[in-house]
Order: sequence, then C-alpha cells, then structure tokens
Amino acid sequence: MIRIICLTEVGLQLARRLQHLLSDTESEVCFKPVPFIDSVQAYFKQRDTLIFISATGIVMRTLASVIKDKYKDPAVLVLDENGQFVIPLLSGHEGGANELARQVSNLLENQLVITTANRYLKPVYVVGMGCERHCPEPVLHGLLDECLAKAGLTINDISAITSIDIKSDEVGLMALANHLNKPYLTFDTGQLGLMEERLSTKSDYIFKTVGVYGVAESAALYQAQQMTNNGSELLLNKHKNKQATCSIARSYMQ
Repeated sequence: MIRIICLTEVGLQLARRLQHLLSDTESEVCFKPVPFIDSVQAYFKQRDTLIFISATGIVMRTLASVIKDKYKDPAVLVLDENGQFVIPLLSGHEGGANELARQVSNLLENQLVITTANRYLKPVYVVGMGCERHCPEPVLHGLLDECLAKAGLTINDISAITSIDIKSDEVGLMALANHLNKPYLTFDTGQLGLMEERLSTKSDYIFKTVGVYGVAESAALYQAQQMTNNGSELLLNKHKNKQATCSIARSYMQ
C-alpha cells in the first residue's frame, strides 16, 4: 500500500493527480490524517510506502522515533507541494525508495533528487525475463527494448540476461541473448528464493507454477548481487506483455 500524505489544499490536488497516475498500484490519499503523528507512525510501522507532500523537516520529526534501519524501514519519499522535486528520503536502495522515486519523477515529469552514496559507485545492470513456453524472440526483444527505455539504459549497459532454470532451454530467450551478444544465465528456485523479500510484488500463481513468487525480478536481483558481492535492488519493477515479463536490477562494484 502506498500512502500519499498531504497537508494543504495545493498538496491535495497533487496527491490526487499522483494517485491517478499510479493507477496500477494500490494507493490511498491521506489528507491531514488525525491524529497526525500517531496515524503516520502507524502507517510506517505496518510498512506502508509513504509519499509525503510536505516539508522534509515535518517528515523527519514525525518519523524520528520509529525509524530503525534501512533493511526494515519502508520506503519514504518527499515531494514539494508544487510537484517540482521528488526525494527518496528513507530506504533508498534496500526499501525501493530510489526506484519508486524514479517512477514518480517520470510520471510527474519533475526533478529527481537522489543523495545516497552508491550513486557514485560503478553500477552493474542485469535483465531478468520470464515467458510462456515458445515465446517468439521478437516479442521478447520488443519488451526488453521497452524496459530499457523506461529505465534510461541501452543494451550496452546490460551485463546479462537471466531467468529460472526451467527456461534454460527456452529458444526465444537463448536467441535474444545470442542476438544481443549477452550471457544467458538461469538459476534454480533455491537461489531465486533468496530474493523473495526484495520483490515488488509476489504472485501466488507463479509460485504454484514454478516455485518462486516472481521469475524476472528474482533472476535479475540474484545475478546482480552475485556479480558484485553486494546487495542488489530493482531499478525497474516487473513489466509484462501478453507473453513475457521483464525486470532490471542493479548493484554496485566497490
């Protein structure tokens, strides 16, 4: 659940606009919640993603007593009420605030302000893909191109294309990787299951079918982490067409 918290009428207009743009995601506009501190802290404790349209100082004073660490706290973003800037304030990498902030920035066409230190390190990008059996290579290629454009990357930025081991012989994925001159790597459910807590969504249907809650995101996250021996994060949450899914993960070389 994304809670969009606003305190002014101008902020309320922006909140409603953002909620409309986030139509594919469950969200709720919270206008002047009462009592304010108790309500906001309750949202935080239940790990709702919080997007504040307010001053940063208000956010920090409100959450100061309940902030624990970047591995447990939910993502927190701050927008100015004119919608000119978006700042991922808490849990930028581990909690997904940086990725959500990029999405919000793209939706509102505003300025993204990221202050986390990892932006100065060398990034590694990995594509994860899943698909129906015998999905044609052009369908996969089209989805990949769409995802690269959304992430602001080119194929030259990508280190590998990955999937689950039951797709190790998937002709379309193998052809795509070969065409793009990229390694094609697959992983078993034990390896991919280690990424479960980092997934943007969890599909019970996929779990019953293949044994993990998400193929594309899990595979990309796992390989990115393997390449750097550091944590990994989703740069682009799972996108899909009628036959395939695609996600892009990132990690950083020390």
